[in-house]
Amino acid sequence: MSVLSFLYSQLFVTPPLPQYDFTGQTFVITGGNTGLGLEAARHLVRLKAARIILGVRSLSRGEEAVRSLNIPPGSCEIEVLLLNLESYDSVKGFAAKVAEHGARIDAVLLNAGKATQDFYLAEGNESTLTVNVMSTFLLLILLLPGLRLSAARYGSIPRISIVASDRHVESNLPEWREKDPFAVLNDANRADMNKRYHVSKLLQILLVRALAECLATQKQEFHVSVNTLTPGLCRSSLIRDLRGLFAIQLAIMILLLARTTEVGSRTLVHAIGQGAESHGKYMNDGKIQEHALSAFVRSPEGKQASEKMWEELMIKLEVHQPNIRDLVRTR
Repeated sequence: MSVLSFLYSQLFVTPPLPQYDFTGQTFVITGGNTGLGLEAARHLVRLKAARIILGVRSLSRGEEAVRSLNIPPGSCEIEVLLLNLESYDSVKGFAAKVAEHGARIDAVLLNAGKATQDFYLAEGNESTLTVNVMSTFLLLILLLPGLRLSAARYGSIPRISIVASDRHVESNLPEWREKDPFAVLNDANRADMNKRYHVSKLLQILLVRALAECLATQKQEFHVSVNTLTPGLCRSSLIRDLRGLFAIQLAIMILLLARTTEVGSRTLVHAIGQGAESHGKYMNDGKIQEHALSAFVRSPEGKQASEKMWEELMIKLEVHQPNIRDLVRTR
């Protein structure tokens, strides 16, 4: 997305209010106790969702968020579960609880993420990569069996949407050409932490495109659709840990250009409101817009990077989840 396209989108495009009918459906939202995730949950309640599972880092804040939704008695059921994406054990525990009793899952909104300028390791990776990439995809893959079961039982197409960013255009990921890309990305001496959030969002997009190809041969009765989206620049707590000139620049941009959290959350709901037509696609302003992707992502080189980084991700994750490739394979 060019600068002019970004400015036009921020200043002149307002994603429409979602009007889907989600009667009887169950949703999982990570990062659901604040910001875009909470506002998306508010829309889902309005759209007659039967059940919403919120993944949160604090149960008390999660319960406070539920109270703020003012849900009419007997309508939508909300379950709050602990989820710390800096811990693989927490990710596995969350996925196991979601899968308990073979509960129905219609859509997963992977919204939780982080932006920081501080370099530290979590689960052996720079923490932004752990949260935005490693744990996000570990959770996605762990939830696939339950989603496929729901597809078969209810004749539906379960959807997975990852909240990426239009700022993925800030990087072409030169590290993908290295023998061990993640080793380079995890090198404190080489990491540009002012760009790390953008890199993590580019990785999300590349990895979803690779995953979509892995899932492309799914039998119809087990079909799961996956896409990425940008909510645009929104008012949120994402920049709370940033500082210095970088933080000042972002704060000014937010003041001048940002969408409200509610308007931004509409794009999340539109993403999980799509069907098979959005599989592997990128959404902008609540619509499928592949042309809004960077030239790198759409290039042959981007496809090579996508395939290589997917293999590197599998190598990293199978150390902690040995059957990770089996979970991805279609039935």
